[in-house]
Amino acid sequence: MKNVLAVILGGGRGTRLYPLTKFRAKPAVPIGGKFRLIDIPISNCLHWNIRKIMVLTQFNTASLHRHIAQSYRFDGFSDGFLQILAAQQTIEDSNWYQGTADAVRKNIHYIKHQKVDHVVVLSGDQLYRIDLADFLRSHVESGAEVTIAVKPVTRGQAGEFGILQIDGQRRITRFVEKPKQAAQLDELYTPADYLGIPDRDLNFIASMGIYIFDKDVLIDLLEHNIKEDFGREVIPEAIHDRRVHAYVFTGYWEDIGTIKAFFEANLDFANPIPHFDFYNEDAPIYTRKRFLPGSKIENCDIHYSLVSEGSIIEGSKLANTVVGIRSVIRASTYLERVVLMGADYYESEAEKAEDARRGRQPMGIGRDCVIRNAILDKNVRVGPGARFVNEKGLVNFTHDRYSIVDGITVVPKDMEIPAGFVI
Repeated sequence: MKNVLAVILGGGRGTRLYPLTKFRAKPAVPIGGKFRLIDIPISNCLHWNIRKIMVLTQFNTASLHRHIAQSYRFDGFSDGFLQILAAQQTIEDSNWYQGTADAVRKNIHYIKHQKVDHVVVLSGDQLYRIDLADFLRSHVESGAEVTIAVKPVTRGQAGEFGILQIDGQRRITRFVEKPKQAAQLDELYTPADYLGIPDRDLNFIASMGIYIFDKDVLIDLLEHNIKEDFGREVIPEAIHDRRVHAYVFTGYWEDIGTIKAFFEANLDFANPIPHFDFYNEDAPIYTRKRFLPGSKIENCDIHYSLVSEGSIIEGSKLANTVVGIRSVIRASTYLERVVLMGADYYESEAEKAEDARRGRQPMGIGRDCVIRNAILDKNVRVGPGARFVNEKGLVNFTHDRYSIVDGITVVPKDMEIPAGFVI
């Protein structure tokens, strides 16, 4: 694994996760109460002893850069590193990253100088654990020049992914980005027996956007064309004259690309047996050390919920809720199916006095609130008696203080909600 370089893609504008991406990049979005999305691919690399890691960033990068710098520091007695490569103007090119392949191409100079044989390309906004050592072993033993991690999906899901066909040696023979037509789907059908899986409904092979390249092949593919995206352009062309193979992954994998996907994935963490287990001691997810006190819970009724450290909850009821770090929930409040991201800091007594003087709501959620099906970003201030219940049953709606996306109420970071406010 010392001969592997990991390149983690920091993502684009993250419009489908807006307003959570209003002030931050997608990989910096908090998840699971105390983590960030970027912690997932970095932790996967560290579990499998990949210590040469580059993170390519572009949009709203300040909090992402800060989190990485505060969380991951390698010692000086190894050749490992975690390097941030932000989009930049150069003599040759003054444009920003135009796609996944273009982002890597613009940093190919740095990749060339790494003494590695293989480059693994990972996404910064997916939720999964993958055995990267087995992935590499499959790549080498098959004689592939490029290997794509793929996941079997149903016919109904196929239109959301890049779908491919393989031969008996799992060499990819065809790649179609998000096929919609029935005739196309019929041609891309793969029997479950062919994949060695028991589920008879998983007959389509979807690209996970995770790749291993031979280093020289990656350089050649990117330096001799101007194609901008791996999934739409580079990979479909490469299968004609390169040995491109599939690595079948059957574990849990979720592309956290939409508000709905983000919301459901977070709520699942609080289930008795979640799909993605943060309690796995053999493969923990690393993040920033914060040295917070334990949570203080007074006379509460809590069901199927996850409460992160440093929180204070007074006489409230929580159901199917994820509570982030430093959250404050005041008495007689009811939260159901809520992702509460918490706060970046505790307010001092002086700050609380200033809030009172200015008539500003204190940090956290006030008394007597009812909040259902909602995401509350960091540092929100919700006044007493507020009700987030989507009384009109809106699916999508935009307001100065909140948004409704796929029926989920989203309150942006640092927003103040007045007392008695009703959604």
